Amino acid sequence: MSSLFPDDDPAPASRAPAPLADRMRPRTFDEFVGQEELLAPGRPLREAIERDLLQSIILWGPPGTGKTTLARIIAELTKARFVSFSAVLSGIKEIREVMSEAERLRRTTGRRTILFIDEIHRFNKAQQDAFLPRVETGDIVLIGATTENPSFEVNAALLSRSKVFVLRALTSDEVAAILTRALDDPQRGFGADRPDVDSDALRAIALYANGDARVALNLLELSVAAAPIEDGRRLVDQARVEQAIQRRALLYDKAGEEHYNLISALHKSMRNSDPDASVYWLARMLEAGEDPLYIARRLVRFASEDVGNADPQALTVAVAAKEAVHFIGMPEGNTALAQAAIYLATAPKSNAVLEAYTQAAEDAHRNVAEPVPLHLRNAPTPLMKHLDYGKGYKYAHTEADAVADMSCLPPSLEGRKYYDPKDRGFEKEIKRRLEGWETIKKSRRS
Repeated sequence: MSSLFPDDDPAPASRAPAPLADRMRPRTFDEFVGQEELLAPGRPLREAIERDLLQSIILWGPPGTGKTTLARIIAELTKARFVSFSAVLSGIKEIREVMSEAERLRRTTGRRTILFIDEIHRFNKAQQDAFLPRVETGDIVLIGATTENPSFEVNAALLSRSKVFVLRALTSDEVAAILTRALDDPQRGFGADRPDVDSDALRAIALYANGDARVALNLLELSVAAAPIEDGRRLVDQARVEQAIQRRALLYDKAGEEHYNLISALHKSMRNSDPDASVYWLARMLEAGEDPLYIARRLVRFASEDVGNADPQALTVAVAAKEAVHFIGMPEGNTALAQAAIYLATAPKSNAVLEAYTQAAEDAHRNVAEPVPLHLRNAPTPLMKHLDYGKGYKYAHTEADAVADMSCLPPSLEGRKYYDPKDRGFEKEIKRRLEGWETIKKSRRS
């Protein structure tokens, strides 16, 4: 089984140097940058690691935040047998071999096995099930690392037997501290060569990394390697870094949690009448490669769900944006979507349509499906007329004010109100009309 930790493998007499990101990987807690809320002295996770009392855990966080590094530190500090493998490279055969050896070792020597699984979310549910009996009996202590939400990607039974620790994205200052250490370190970093990296370049790298230390160190290494040499030193300025960057690949997974996080942010920003936040979240999704028609469908839904008849034009604008994207494609369609998002954000809001449909649907499911009242049925044949189809129907256009005193609901629901327009936007006018018609109907009934 190949190790995730290259230093554990025998090195050939001559091999290419490891990437800077791997060379600068922290070896102790003193070198670890960030995650103080989990790993500061006295914190429960750090105490459990240092005292070698660790139980099964899931490390959840974005790439480059220290999940694998933390596993390496645990490997250095524990007296237990430490086994690591990647869910990308390993299958059920390797899992069974590890489980059998863990059981034998604990039975014969009492020694625990700590099993680190990188990208545990890539194992299917059946593969994850193989760990469960060994976790329960204590044969293994499981450490899973994942960039995906464990609630969706890790078996509920396995999740209930593990403590989830959330690692956050690093701040720009923390990334800058990691870069500075790499520039100063003479053994593992650039300390011996002393490249001249100005502060603006360092800041640009830290911002570009977007909280990912690995990305930052890779970009620093690329920038230094490509930099011109003057007076024996490599010069790295902001322009050189920007040439290496070209365009940032935004953290996004169209099928994962970030997809739902961002569309939720867009929806709630529009609902809160914030056009600036709305267009920002829209741009985040489009620039990361989201399907523009998916966003268009969400805008159409929002137009009915959150604006409704407070501004009937909102649905027209949203559908027009969808048609524009379908017609001209991307990237030109981005402005049509932005126009629609801004329009929806600045429109008066009402969820009365959603509430009306939700209540009507509940009644449709809960109550007996009563037949349509006879006076509302058409009577195209003599037999249907003989059976009183259409009898008692009042044609509204022949009534005063074009309103008939006639119930259109089944008898058991007569008087039920589903649509309650708000006092905002055009619904204020709709409410005035409905109240006026109700007054007319009451006067006729009396």
